Amino acid sequence: MAQAPIQFDRASGALEGANLWERTAALALVTGSKISSHFSHMGYIACANLLRKTLPERNIAIKLNPDAVFEFPYGDGYWSKLLNRSYNYEDELELLFSDSADVDYTLIDCGANYGYWSVLVSSKPFGAHKAIAIEPSGQNYPKLANNAKINGSRFETMKCAIGASRGTARLSGTKHEAFSIAGDPSAGGEEVPVIALDNLIDDGKVAGTGKYLIKLDVEGVEIEAIKGGKRLLEGDSVILCEEHGSDRTHAVSRYILEQTPMKLIVYDPRSNRLETVTELSILDRIKVSTHVGYNVFGTASAFWQSRIDALNAKSARRMQ
Repeated sequence: MAQAPIQFDRASGALEGANLWERTAALALVTGSKISSHFSHMGYIACANLLRKTLPERNIAIKLNPDAVFEFPYGDGYWSKLLNRSYNYEDELELLFSDSADVDYTLIDCGANYGYWSVLVSSKPFGAHKAIAIEPSGQNYPKLANNAKINGSRFETMKCAIGASRGTARLSGTKHEAFSIAGDPSAGGEEVPVIALDNLIDDGKVAGTGKYLIKLDVEGVEIEAIKGGKRLLEGDSVILCEEHGSDRTHAVSRYILEQTPMKLIVYDPRSNRLETVTELSILDRIKVSTHVGYNVFGTASAFWQSRIDALNAKSARRMQ
């Protein structure tokens, strides 16, 4: 039988159920995160994954808030930064999700990985929203399903990839946070089903008239995913896409700006605002690190545009 997971409370810092070596490893993981945070956590994942090899195979359950538990293999390089209580994962997404707690929306979590955002957005402090977590990987999906289960099965999970249309694709990669169907199909990997965002309407998973926040963490197929969501994105939806820091052409943002009716919005750390962008050169300044992703938003919805304007006004008042 597998050991019970280690328990960690982000609010209090309490670590329970860990042996001496696991506690020592936790200190190393936190220290590594704090030091590497000064240079965008460069090297942290590789070092944490090396440390993980010295640990027994066991999960850690992180209490994100009083109504949200997120479980993953202890020592995992990508997620262990959560042991550092001063670390915030994707600030700009949390800003929008927490501000939208009172809105009746559904999260469509594409490339959900282990389900972090679905766990959080479906929790009471974030408004207990409906969420659909979509993850194609046979390696990741059981961990996603487990996170749904330990949170009372309050969000739906689907094992498939998102693309421009229905079909199948080869999923490959070496890092669980970066599996992609964008690579060479002959390079191996696993065959996975693919659906388009608009197929969620066709299949009765969502209504065409609802409000949606759509996280597209789909590792290189963002543009295809946008093409497959024309009906959904014409309504009250916001897409939350990742622009990779190494892409100096800003391909995803360029496509949103030039090929869709959506407005492009980016978080500008200089102004602490979600800025509506008409000129891509702002991204040359914002994308300072080549090895991390930067979230950009796209929306054709007057409702969501007004919510973002109000959020900016609140942020400005807090800064005064």
